[in-house]
Amino acid sequence: MWLRDELLKSIWHAFTALDVDQRGKVSKSQLKVLSHSLCTVMKVPHDPVALEEHFKHDDKGPLSNQGYMPYLNRFILDKVREDFDVMEFNKMCWTLCYKKNICSQHLLISDEDVFKVWCIFNFLSEDKYPLVIITEEIEYFLQKLMEAMGSGWSEEKFADYKLNLSITKHCLTVWDLIELVGMRYFSKDMNRQTLSMGINEVFQELILDVLKQGYMMKKGHKRKNWTERWFVLRPTSLSYYACEDLEEKKGDIILDRNCCVESLPDKEGKKCLFIIKCIDKSFEISASDKKKKQEWIQAIQTCIQLQRLGLSSPHREARLRRRELRQKQQVEEEDLAERMKQLQAANENKQRQLEGMRKKMEEAAARAASEEHRRKQTQLDLQDRYKLDLEREKMVRQQMEEQVAQKSSELEQYLLRVRELEDMYHLLEEALEDERQAKQDEEAMRKLQARLLEEEAAKRGELEQIHLQQQRALSQTKAEKQELVAVQLAKERDLQAATQQLDRLEKERRGAVEQYEEVSRKLERAANKTKTWKDKVAKHEGLVRLIQPGHKGPQRITNWGPASFSDIELELRKKSWQERKNREPQAQ
Repeated sequence: MWLRDELLKSIWHAFTALDVDQRGKVSKSQLKVLSHSLCTVMKVPHDPVALEEHFKHDDKGPLSNQGYMPYLNRFILDKVREDFDVMEFNKMCWTLCYKKNICSQHLLISDEDVFKVWCIFNFLSEDKYPLVIITEEIEYFLQKLMEAMGSGWSEEKFADYKLNLSITKHCLTVWDLIELVGMRYFSKDMNRQTLSMGINEVFQELILDVLKQGYMMKKGHKRKNWTERWFVLRPTSLSYYACEDLEEKKGDIILDRNCCVESLPDKEGKKCLFIIKCIDKSFEISASDKKKKQEWIQAIQTCIQLQRLGLSSPHREARLRRRELRQKQQVEEEDLAERMKQLQAANENKQRQLEGMRKKMEEAAARAASEEHRRKQTQLDLQDRYKLDLEREKMVRQQMEEQVAQKSSELEQYLLRVRELEDMYHLLEEALEDERQAKQDEEAMRKLQARLLEEEAAKRGELEQIHLQQQRALSQTKAEKQELVAVQLAKERDLQAATQQLDRLEKERRGAVEQYEEVSRKLERAANKTKTWKDKVAKHEGLVRLIQPGHKGPQRITNWGPASFSDIELELRKKSWQERKNREPQAQ
């Protein structure tokens, strides 16, 4: 059964959308349309006469929210049953408030995903109006969304966002939450399809009570054949469909406190088997692997245990526990503040008591000093009188002895009063010791508060230092990138110059080869010519040259032929060629 508070949240959004002037008032004609729509989607008979009768004394002006709430509870919500479509009810309320509060063109998610975020907000928001969602529930929703998308949760990023949120406000409205998710502040690296799948998974778990879903094999009851089905586990049932589009439903396994789930050994060629035993029949199911089998058994056992304990779905129980924990923390903080006030009041009362005792001690000391002064004066008077009446005292000794006895009794009374003053002095010392102890306790409390403030300041300093380090790292990265670009450009220029120089050397080499070939041809022609002339001279003069062994050292071969130059000439040519080669890059 849906809770009335959850239905009222959706109705509140619709009512607020009809409140154009934002004064908490809506006209009677609009309330008639809203009431008729609510009765239609919630399958409640609509009675327009009851609405007219309820507001018969308020025909002149717009009707108030407080006036519509009794009618809503009495004539609509009290008659609601469990057989109406809650999603259709939510979509009707969503249609009234969506276009008036948000522009979908600026969002990176579809209208269907925006509706799902709206439903999740109504589930996680506080039961107070106007509806808001606090930072703890925002963190819970974003963590589940990032887990559904398979992404890691960034505590530092949310801490920064929470700090910025605490500066302005401590909570978000539904439109703020939709903008936070729709603008992908925490999911910038995710594509739209992944974000949509994550929102849908969280929506199914929190709103549709889908605890687990997936493909498994199920054994039939009549044909005893195994068929693959798409199973959807909810707190009270395990439904199975033909496929995951949930259009063709094949059946339900109702889970109650009398059901049980057990593991089965492998048989009939099937592995990872388990059985769900109900009162009237049993269901044999085969999972894809052992891990999936254990997960399904654990999830089904959790649902059965919740049925036995009379609890709702796990995420609803978790929401209640989070709210109870927040209420408990709030009560503890209030108790601590109250104890601090009591301690402060007790300390002030103790200070007043000590001040009163100090005044009493001062008055007692003043009275004791006065008594002492009077006693000394009396003694001086007595001494003078004794000196003057010494002779007469001898005669009336008996009378004087009586006076001495009287003085002795007065002395005992005086000593008694002195002891009383000493007791009062001891009490004063104890009071001063209590005051000193109270001051020490107050100083310890002040030191504790100062330490907490120092820790908070240190935390803030650490956050600022981390932010500065990130800024410096970004600046350093940009500078390094610029340096790398400059180095790359310089290397490209060097490579281009080297390429040009290589081309020039290649041209010089081809010229040298051509010159070498030309010189070789000239040398060959000169050699042939010389040989011809030698033959002619030999024939003419009749000279015959003797064949002698040549020089035994290695013969030097150059581009100009064997032994065309001496070693000294060759070294000079090398030096001139090297100097010319060095001057060419400098000229460029």
